[in-house]
Amino acid sequence: MTSTNKLVLFDVDGTLLDRHNRIPPSAKEAVMALKIAGHTVALASGRSPFMLEQVRQELQLDSYVSFNGQYVIDQGTLIHSNPIHPDALNQLSAFAATQEHALVFLDHAQMNCSQGYHPHVELCLNSLGVKHPSHHASFCEGRTIYQTMLFCTPEEETSYREQFDGLHFVRWHPLSMDVLPAGGSKAEGATRLAARLGFEPEDIYAFGDNYNDMEMFQYAGCSIAMGNAPESLRQLASHVTLSADQDGIWHGLQWTGLI
Repeated sequence: MTSTNKLVLFDVDGTLLDRHNRIPPSAKEAVMALKIAGHTVALASGRSPFMLEQVRQELQLDSYVSFNGQYVIDQGTLIHSNPIHPDALNQLSAFAATQEHALVFLDHAQMNCSQGYHPHVELCLNSLGVKHPSHHASFCEGRTIYQTMLFCTPEEETSYREQFDGLHFVRWHPLSMDVLPAGGSKAEGATRLAARLGFEPEDIYAFGDNYNDMEMFQYAGCSIAMGNAPESLRQLASHVTLSADQDGIWHGLQWTGLI
């Protein structure tokens, strides 16, 4: 067990949460062991803050990187905020409407769907344990939107990438992408949190399982990919552990020597 304090960042879906959207007992035990050892633990997720509440409370964590780095909280204090520009959001909404693709808009406390109901929205959000959001046409007016979910297939995403160079698209599901401001990433959010807490990149350990973790893996001194991670993420990892369902967090932390 090391005596030097490290910053340990955990992705949520597919990393801390298993395929049933539950935190395995071994992962809870591992996080508690990290805190007892004196390490600093935070979440680093694509989720909105309101979607992190159950996990945050269950693990008793008060710091997190949310919206893939666009909204960062340290001990309950907002330290970084990077919303999508309203003009870019309006242009994206108009184009998606011509393609008949649904969007879900998220601020720090709520979400709203561009349509009353869409099967792709239902399917993707069900995988997160989240219900299909309601539709209010004026939801985005005067509201700070940090991230949007765009529901389209990989074959349909090219036109978005070509047309919206002021936005960053990150696929998290075969039918959905997260849409962020250009340059936005978990690495940017982690950099803000680390700077506030006094950690250098070599003092950061990052756990993740999907494409939105790639920049964070490139930034962190040590990166651990879950067993269910795609090959492109595994290639960036310092170590590949087991899946969340197979006590991957515990085994990964045992490999690091932090617990």
